[in-house]
Amino acid sequence: MFTARILGAITALLIIATAGTLLVMLPESGASQLMRRAFHLGWPGGLVIVGLLLYFQFGRKNDPNRGELVFKTLVGLLGYSMFFIAVANYAMNFNDESLGAPGEPRFLPVSLVMFTVACFMMAMYFTGVRVLLQIGGFMFFVAACLAGFGNWLQQVKADPPPLEAEGGKNVKEMSAGDLAEFGEKLIFGAVGASGTQGAIGKGQCPLCHGFQKGFLSERAPNLFGIPKRAEEQLKDSRYKMGKPQERDTLQKEACPGCGTATNAVEYIAESHACPNCYVVAGFGVKGTNDKESPMPAIHKPPIGLTVDELIAVDTWLFAREGGEPPPPDVIEKAYFKFIPEKDRPKPAGAGGGGPVAGAPVVTGDEPVNEIFTKALCFACHTIPGIPGAVGAVGPKLVEKTNAPLRLKDPAYKGKATSVREYIMESIIDPSAYVVKPFPDKIMPKDFGKKLNAAAINKIINYLSQLEEGKPPPKIE
Repeated sequence: MFTARILGAITALLIIATAGTLLVMLPESGASQLMRRAFHLGWPGGLVIVGLLLYFQFGRKNDPNRGELVFKTLVGLLGYSMFFIAVANYAMNFNDESLGAPGEPRFLPVSLVMFTVACFMMAMYFTGVRVLLQIGGFMFFVAACLAGFGNWLQQVKADPPPLEAEGGKNVKEMSAGDLAEFGEKLIFGAVGASGTQGAIGKGQCPLCHGFQKGFLSERAPNLFGIPKRAEEQLKDSRYKMGKPQERDTLQKEACPGCGTATNAVEYIAESHACPNCYVVAGFGVKGTNDKESPMPAIHKPPIGLTVDELIAVDTWLFAREGGEPPPPDVIEKAYFKFIPEKDRPKPAGAGGGGPVAGAPVVTGDEPVNEIFTKALCFACHTIPGIPGAVGAVGPKLVEKTNAPLRLKDPAYKGKATSVREYIMESIIDPSAYVVKPFPDKIMPKDFGKKLNAAAINKIINYLSQLEEGKPPPKIE
């Protein structure tokens, strides 16, 4: 009897060691991540079932029902494993929109089918609870059919409605108050939304800038009081370093008047048209000595505000200070000074456009490179394969290489257990783990509101394939 127990213990250790070795040695793939996640979720109960199996096999040699008990325990272990694989399949892919492609299984129906099979399989052998298992299996089967039919139907997205148009008025015909409200819509998505957390409009300014007094803006300058501060910045000796005669031909063609602003109106217009012409100290791209700004020219894609829209934005910046904003033609003249005629976006009326307050900045239908661009990820991160994504404010995003190393870092205190989960956590809760030597609180914490599930999933799919030293995946 003692020898049998020793053999049982050794067998148990061999089973556990073999399972653990297989999980570690599995090649990195979606299937291996699924198996690891299922093991992570269900190993305590699985260990109990393996213990019972060994007990029936080696501890009850004289029991005439031993063979049946061992067989039923194996069936139970198989059903238990299928249950947690189904749970892991759903948990890992709860927002995976790519699973809706033709010919590919949908995550919810697949999980429900696995539950159904496990229930009916166990009902064949566990007669005492057969009825309950059959009822459960039938319920899962019906749910799988309904979910499969629902996913087979054409999916319809509820994109945010466009802002109410301003009647197609020319900005020069609008009152200062109406123009300021139009500017607030462009910045925050709605009138009165300037104090709303997560509010963002077509201009996407709140992604980086603060607008409230006393707000600690670490990613870009706080724009509260900017008309007054603009006059002070013009006196900075660093400002004149950008004067036209010291720049090459290409720079002069891109911004012929840059470095020549004489007042607050021109300074703000220049900052929008050519952010690199003068960078506020401490807000430049890391390693450039504040000579390069992470901010894009907002009259160009991906933001692409028209001159009329820029006039409205600047009117709000002045009006919110309580003073009389400059006339539209004065602001327009300032932009014409810094934006060459060939680069001026065509007027699209004063219809506002852009998302409502707090709405996603993308729909999720865009290709992943466009999602990165619209979300301004390129301004802070270097992302191989994404044109223009050479930012140095945050870490380089080669996550197939980086994520496994960071998950093993003793300083990591997050909850992720896989590459996909780590990327998701980094987007939704960037302070869960901050890559050294980059500071905390630079990346906004509300991308969960600004990017919907489809967009986040495309980002995760792309970043999880980026590996240091290897070519990036093809963008579809």
